[in-house]
Amino acid sequence: MKRTAALKRYHELALPTTSEDGWRFTDLTGFDPDAYEFAETAQPAEIAPLIELELAGSARIDEGGAKIVEAPEGVVFAPLNEKDKRIGAFVATEDKIAAANAAFWRHGLLVEVPAGVELERPLHVRIESTVPKGSLPTRLLVVAGEGSRFTLIEEHVSAAEDLDAFTNCAVEVHVGAGAKLELVSVQRLSRQGWHFAHQHARLERDSELAWVCAGLGSKKSKTWISIDLADAGATSRVTGVYFADGSQHLDFDTFQEHVAPRTTSDFLFRGALREQATTVWRGMIRVEKEAQGTDAYQENRNLLLSRQAHANSIPGLEIMANDVRCSHGATVGQVDREQLFYLMSRGLSAGEAERLIVSGFFAEALDRIEREPIREALARALEARIP
Repeated sequence: MKRTAALKRYHELALPTTSEDGWRFTDLTGFDPDAYEFAETAQPAEIAPLIELELAGSARIDEGGAKIVEAPEGVVFAPLNEKDKRIGAFVATEDKIAAANAAFWRHGLLVEVPAGVELERPLHVRIESTVPKGSLPTRLLVVAGEGSRFTLIEEHVSAAEDLDAFTNCAVEVHVGAGAKLELVSVQRLSRQGWHFAHQHARLERDSELAWVCAGLGSKKSKTWISIDLADAGATSRVTGVYFADGSQHLDFDTFQEHVAPRTTSDFLFRGALREQATTVWRGMIRVEKEAQGTDAYQENRNLLLSRQAHANSIPGLEIMANDVRCSHGATVGQVDREQLFYLMSRGLSAGEAERLIVSGFFAEALDRIEREPIREALARALEARIP
């Protein structure tokens, strides 16, 4: 029934335009979701891993389905059953992209860590786009049982650097009371691909979510990140890094919803842009009337490495409670030419000096990542974007 309603919704809705709220800076001209086909099998590909570490379990999702590479003990780590009633609890079909995922997704994964279980090593899910002009709508359902502790890495990759494909992912996260989840979402798709992701988490009493988001690939993408702090004592910390060059366009739409008292959210996004790249960040903190004692912060800073690059940064606050501490910061600026000249005067080439400046710019965000291999892998990926 859900699919039928979503399919009807998909056919009723037009693609969003720049006249609509949330799409003002992201133009989908040239994109036709119906021009991409659903493949039955994946094409073989050798894709080097970004992060090298020992895993508790790993899975791969591609056009051929969801495959468990290594199953962890004591954890539900299995292809997602579309009859699971928790699917669609958080991600609605408000636009044509979300409706397309709800109507057409075929492959997904359920990650459910039972109450009290702690995993020392991370779980890893790799979503591979391998078919030219292929459509890959996927679902990921993550459930952290009460008092559980674990790390999950979700990685989107392409089989080729010039692969023209359409990836559309929905991620729904349930964090139980007293649980702690570190969720690492990495997007490093082809520069010819279109990517959309709706990611939504709900936090229960005294739970903690540390969410790391890295945007590195795609031709044009839009990612929604929503967090519901639904019960007292819930804490979220979102750390985002992105790098866009060429004609890339990356769009992030974030929402911190404080529903219950004494909740905390800390949001930090940093991005660097080169050549003619454009980025969008739109962030909103909403505090409901009952959410007294809220402590919320959001920050977005952008470093422009060329005069043609353009970053849009749009913070927002909507506060109904009166006992809160909420603030935000947003900046867009060029590289300090005096700093660049100083480094070059010490013997560094222009590329080396720029790489050092970029490394320092991202340092504060990367230092928030708990696991050293993940932190170092993202640092290398960001630095590699400087020629």
